[in-house]
Amino acid sequence: MLETLRPISKLNNLPAFLFHSYFKIMEGCKTGKLIIEGKTKQVFELVDNPSLCLLLSKDRITAGDGVKSHNLEGKAAISTATNAKVFELLNKAGLKTAFVKLAGEKAFVAKKCEMVPIEWVTRRLATGSFLKRHTGVPEGYRFNPPLQETFFKDDANHDPQWSEQQIISAGFKFNGVTIGKDEVDIMQRMALAVFEILERAWATRDCALIDMKIEFGVDTDGEILVSDIIDSDSWRLWPSGDKRLMKDKQVYRNLTTVTDADLQTVKRNFEWVAEQLDYLVPPTKSMVVILMGSPSDEDHCKKIAKYATDLGLRAQMRVTSAHKGTVETLRILAEYEGTGEKVVLIAVAGRSNGLGPVLSGNTAFPVINCPPVTTENVDQDIWSSLNVPSGLGCTTVRYPESAALAAAQIHALHDHVVWSRLRVKQLNNFVTLKQADMKFRNLKI
Repeated sequence: MLETLRPISKLNNLPAFLFHSYFKIMEGCKTGKLIIEGKTKQVFELVDNPSLCLLLSKDRITAGDGVKSHNLEGKAAISTATNAKVFELLNKAGLKTAFVKLAGEKAFVAKKCEMVPIEWVTRRLATGSFLKRHTGVPEGYRFNPPLQETFFKDDANHDPQWSEQQIISAGFKFNGVTIGKDEVDIMQRMALAVFEILERAWATRDCALIDMKIEFGVDTDGEILVSDIIDSDSWRLWPSGDKRLMKDKQVYRNLTTVTDADLQTVKRNFEWVAEQLDYLVPPTKSMVVILMGSPSDEDHCKKIAKYATDLGLRAQMRVTSAHKGTVETLRILAEYEGTGEKVVLIAVAGRSNGLGPVLSGNTAFPVINCPPVTTENVDQDIWSSLNVPSGLGCTTVRYPESAALAAAQIHALHDHVVWSRLRVKQLNNFVTLKQADMKFRNLKI
């Protein structure tokens, strides 16, 4: 449904929440036509940038394909804040999403997409509608890996479950992209990555992500993006893994009668979720310290630092020689041990590599050797780093990227943001290979 937004002088008949939101939006965004309106949101064109759009949330909560519906003052602002924080985490992890920026209390700017009419549901535990469709499976049955299901968006038929074959056979085409097997594979992998990233993030707040749904869109460049809104309508969250403590929209779905007190309980739950999300994108704390035996190794170390920062690590470079300045090397080591920070050390030294073994022999920090070898001395330098005395645990890698990845994998054990960067890197490797295969498969020789 397309409709031109009315002039300010003719807005008097709008509901109060839309009237006030209109002026907030206009502070930073000049809206054009109403592209589409759903039960809980409106989508407007942006006059100054046709490749973007503005999503405006409503103070409305619904369930059962809209059969149950209530006004809930404040929900739009809570939903918008929740969505922005979720997409901040996904964007920081490196996922490709449509979210661009906030545009007021109840709205945000996103890349304009043609939406794929499929809900991608990922489940860690069996509950809800899954149990109705699979009698005999006990509630709480754990899916390893997570179970993925797809549902065609069709309120009139209660969003029927579709198979992969049905999606492909539908022949959907959006912004020039036909949704075939390759596109379904990509969306399936992306949906799984989104779930696992958010699952690990919520675990840091002792909260179990039970299941969630997301949608995809194809932007004007033909790229598949995680799109629409991700908020408390999108998932089941059980604090401490206890269903009785659920904080999601299922509380509203379960109500047979709905009182004002019930709605306030639902609202407090949604507020709790938004508040917890503030802790899910913490400042970068995981550190990698790159110690070079000589300033001549600077270029090699800068490459390591670049890869490390791209993976969400703080990187710092130091110069010290275990042979020429052993006392100073140990002093630098003590400096980092005294900070209480989580640190991985990368030793960059060629020829007779004493730096890595000396560090490893005097600290419990992980130590990774990454010698700056040349074609003339590669065998000797690598052997020097490998052939360490007994009792030392420093490992050796050949390339700067490998050193950064090894450090990130160590930090990923305690840092969910770094883990997420690695998870998205794995996803991107899959997508890159898939797209290359598509290109060469269709190449006319």
